[in-house]
Amino acid sequence: MPSPRSPQNRKAQGNARAASSGAKQRDAFFDNAKYLAIVLVAIGHAWEPIKGGSRTLETLYTVVYTFHMPAFIIISGFFSRSFDASPSRMKRLITGVAVPYIVFETAYPLFKRWIDDDPGMDVSILDPWYLTWFLCALFIWRLTTPLWKVVRWPLPIALGLAMMATVTPEIGDDLDLQRVLQFLPYFVLGLIMKPEHFHMVRTRRTRLLSVPIGVVTLLVAYWAVPRMNTAWFYHRDAAQELQAPWWTGPVMVLAMFGCSLLLTACFFAWVPRRPMWFTTLGAGTLYGYLLHGFVVKAGDYQGWFEAAWLHRPEGVAFVSVVAAVGVTLLCTAPVRRVFRFAMEPKMEWAFKRDAAELARARERREGATAREKVDA
Repeated sequence: MPSPRSPQNRKAQGNARAASSGAKQRDAFFDNAKYLAIVLVAIGHAWEPIKGGSRTLETLYTVVYTFHMPAFIIISGFFSRSFDASPSRMKRLITGVAVPYIVFETAYPLFKRWIDDDPGMDVSILDPWYLTWFLCALFIWRLTTPLWKVVRWPLPIALGLAMMATVTPEIGDDLDLQRVLQFLPYFVLGLIMKPEHFHMVRTRRTRLLSVPIGVVTLLVAYWAVPRMNTAWFYHRDAAQELQAPWWTGPVMVLAMFGCSLLLTACFFAWVPRRPMWFTTLGAGTLYGYLLHGFVVKAGDYQGWFEAAWLHRPEGVAFVSVVAAVGVTLLCTAPVRRVFRFAMEPKMEWAFKRDAAELARARERREGATAREKVDA
């Protein structure tokens, strides 16, 4: 017979359980990074209607667009490493990515038809509108994850596909494949990264180096803004569609990839590693991403950004703060509970039950029945 548990044993076991539970907790660094990235996304979208001819704001806008989505996509790739196309993973992919894509790809055009009085705005599942391109791309990227795990040179192949996309305007707009292919290298990079790679940029030395890098980046961007087409940063067009020679497409893919990785590393270097007041909001960034688009578009359609004072420095600061606060609220638990039906539906009725899951359920029922007989 086992000996009675002493207080010391109970304390030791409690500490072991706490340690085991702590080991399974989410990494605060990644949740912090996702939250800060989504705040930058919202601020960038809020700047778009007011940047006008402001060279300074266009510079800040361009710098933010260089790394905010690459950072978000790299993290998405990193957390897609376990995807193996198993039934449980496919269910999660459908309910967590495909269903929200269909819901919001339908909701956004209907919203525009209502608030902008645009009856000609059609619903098209094959033509992602505004923010839904990311869900479409994430679905395709994650489906191809097993492929990237078996090829020998995943990142060079992904870069090659992105370079080829920039010289192929015939790809068209279906499923926003230009963006899918041009952003693909960032997702594949996340897939092949390991935790120690993120630790390499989370050092004091990297933080110090990122300061002069950031200053130089702003100066170069200020010089380049009136001299280049900033549409390159959207990754949605081929070179020919940007009225550029075809060979500039592959060159810009490599140049943008290098610049984006450098600034993303600087961004990661300044992301807090410890739990912060906003850490828990990192789990709701997709809510903030998809929902803030309705607010930004409503303001754009209703003329909220037309006030002259919003185009001055104090107005830009005001819009930035409002965008940051707004997307923060959209990431909170109450909002997630309200919209979970569209973002994370259970949909058990839509799927067959896995044979292994059925067997485990049957074993549990038989075990419970056996225990009841023993107790009786």
